[in-house]
Amino acid sequence: MKLASYLHQGVRSYGIVTPNGIIDLGRRLGHRFADLKALLSGDALPLAREHVDAAVDLAISGVTFLPVIEQPGKILCVGMNYAQKRLEFNQSNPAPTLFVRFADSQTGHGAPILKPSRSVEFDYEGELAVIIGRDGEDIPATQALSHVAGYSCYMDGSARDWQHTWFTAGKNWRQTGAFGPSMTTTDEIPDPHVLGIRTWLNGQKVQDDNTGSMIHRVAELIEYISTFTRLHAGDVIITGSPGGVGKKRTPPLFMQAGDHIEVEIDRIGRLSNQVIDADIAPTANAYYANALS
Repeated sequence: MKLASYLHQGVRSYGIVTPNGIIDLGRRLGHRFADLKALLSGDALPLAREHVDAAVDLAISGVTFLPVIEQPGKILCVGMNYAQKRLEFNQSNPAPTLFVRFADSQTGHGAPILKPSRSVEFDYEGELAVIIGRDGEDIPATQALSHVAGYSCYMDGSARDWQHTWFTAGKNWRQTGAFGPSMTTTDEIPDPHVLGIRTWLNGQKVQDDNTGSMIHRVAELIEYISTFTRLHAGDVIITGSPGGVGKKRTPPLFMQAGDHIEVEIDRIGRLSNQVIDADIAPTANAYYANALS
């Protein structure tokens, strides 16, 4: 089952994405669960599955996609988690590299990504996002995947010239993290480490790897993170980017206004966004404002 958050005719909703269109769960379940995060918090995925054979309500082209989870309580990001990426950056620290991304730095599938006006090194990073479906702390790796609701694509845009001894400053510019189009539930992906992951910039494939190349796997990351913070339904873990990033190319390859960036992960989908200058941010804001009007 694929679940997405979106706007339709000025109303926020969420639903099941099918090849023929969207089954609007907001219309059916919104009186109990206001959004997808609330659905997960209410342990209501089985209730959502009861509607998978319903007639579609909306055309996919008729909605404006929001980040899969609009307001995660936590977005925890993992750096240097693929073998090739670690080689590119000459990293050997055995512990997971973690940083945070704020909810207001996100945008949805098809929405503009903002190139920060103060950065000349705006880089792409295609990643697997893990959406937590069940609360827990001190979660052992053997039980960790039972706390996952599903997986999605993430384009973790990075202002490299704002990443110094820490990553957070380079990761939290407004509308630099694209999340979507939808979440694929774990019943369709029992093993998150058999998925091809690819990134395209203007039609050129710039990253091509498999989630099996992760150094720290999803279950291990959940175990590690849950030792110091309680995870809640709707929290998101972004699991790191393969090698091939623009910073380490010769010459470097950074995103510019007008570029088209895409992230595709097997069995999950293809996330697609256009890059625009943050200097025309009102235009980007209007993207969602117009959808609400």
